Amino acid sequence: MTTDVFPELSLSEAEREIDAHIFARTPEADHEAKLLRVTQALSLLGDPHRSLDIIHVTGTNGKTSTSRMIESLLRAHGLSTGLFTSPHLTTLRERIMIDGAPLPQDALVRLWQQISPAIHAVDQASLQRGGPRMSFFEVLTVLGFVAYADAGVDALVLEVGIGGLRDATNVADGRIAVLTPMALDHDKYFTGGLPGVAHEKSGVIKPGATVVSALQRDEAAQIIVAAAAQRQASVFWEGAHMSVSDRRIVPGGQVVTMHTASRNYVDVFVPLHGEFQAQNALIALSACEAFIGAGVPRALSLPAVARGFAGATSPGRMEVVSAEPTVIVDAAHNPHGIAALADTLRETFDFDRLVGVVAVLADKDSEGILTGLAGLIDEVVITQTTSRRASDAEVLAERARTIFGADRVRVAPSVPDAVQMATTLAPEAEGEGGVLIAGSITLVAEARRHLQATHMPATVDAETVVAAADAADVPVEDTGDTGAVPA
Repeated sequence: MTTDVFPELSLSEAEREIDAHIFARTPEADHEAKLLRVTQALSLLGDPHRSLDIIHVTGTNGKTSTSRMIESLLRAHGLSTGLFTSPHLTTLRERIMIDGAPLPQDALVRLWQQISPAIHAVDQASLQRGGPRMSFFEVLTVLGFVAYADAGVDALVLEVGIGGLRDATNVADGRIAVLTPMALDHDKYFTGGLPGVAHEKSGVIKPGATVVSALQRDEAAQIIVAAAAQRQASVFWEGAHMSVSDRRIVPGGQVVTMHTASRNYVDVFVPLHGEFQAQNALIALSACEAFIGAGVPRALSLPAVARGFAGATSPGRMEVVSAEPTVIVDAAHNPHGIAALADTLRETFDFDRLVGVVAVLADKDSEGILTGLAGLIDEVVITQTTSRRASDAEVLAERARTIFGADRVRVAPSVPDAVQMATTLAPEAEGEGGVLIAGSITLVAEARRHLQATHMPATVDAETVVAAADAADVPVEDTGDTGAVPA
């Protein structure tokens, strides 16, 4: 099958050409100017984002899982949906989901042909001013808005790339702003500590919007309250307007009872592990109530809620990807996420021996990550990914020896070597041994690819988490959803 834009190529070949073109672009750097470039490109395309009804999701941890649950709930209520998340799983098209499925190949090729003249025009204008071309994420954002408008979705669940105020997605006006838990992360991007993080993320709150917020620390909550008041936005808070009143662990997930501003939802099955996922489910449910109720929480159909949660997935987050020994991957990449991971692991699994595989990106809090894991795993294999942003394995191992003790630390030169070493070490003691792979989204990606290539049986699903965002050197923030995959 051929296309007009690439007449000599099949659809799959054309998709690879488009991927290569987008990923060849530089990462975002001049954050102040990116909104201008995205706005200019969208203006040339007729401002497609203005036709969309948007739920805008930000936070430090939990963004992707929460976004995926919101989308699943809305679809279960009969709405056509768009979902914009990062990073992607196996293909760039999975960042642009329509009605629960990745953007079709033929649509990608057709829409790329539509937007590429505008992208080129903005590139040239920026270069003439002495600026850069549009970045990877800027181009992807434009492509997403055009795709959702083209599909005519009823609702778009829009996850930020990083922050909020200066994020490329913030050219749009979300009717509902969702704030997942905030914590310190990306210290080169955010200034002013946690209040600075909250200021940046509160930028998605638009005049007259409805805000649904998870529990926040006081210094973050104060910033959110001020931002909402300034923009005459109403806020629904976890703890004040909604809460998880009960949860119990069951095979395959948990059963949760949630109290929202409109009703009690008793014994809802959520097929995801961890208290943080129950919190994410509560925020997702409340956001859907506000969206469907046009800003005023409206009680939702219990059967639809059950269907929506039952269909929710979160690849790469507390995900069992192999057996004998049990191998768990989790995209936690900051201390807040590691703490949630530790709590979930303790309540869900009962290992007699647990070996960790850890790699960390250079811009992350490696000491905080290692400290959070020290009381959880018996032995750790330190490695590094192929990312340009990866911390050197020997440097990271030296930090690990200080925290774990030298006798508990091993080093492997690559992720496949580290996984092989860990799966050999885990069964050494009597009882059940397991392997935990965490600390970097790119680590999860490479480990899962290796496990699938060696045909080790997955116990949950066979999706591959590809760290394409990192391949483009794009800072990805949510995607450590332990508190996402991406997933």
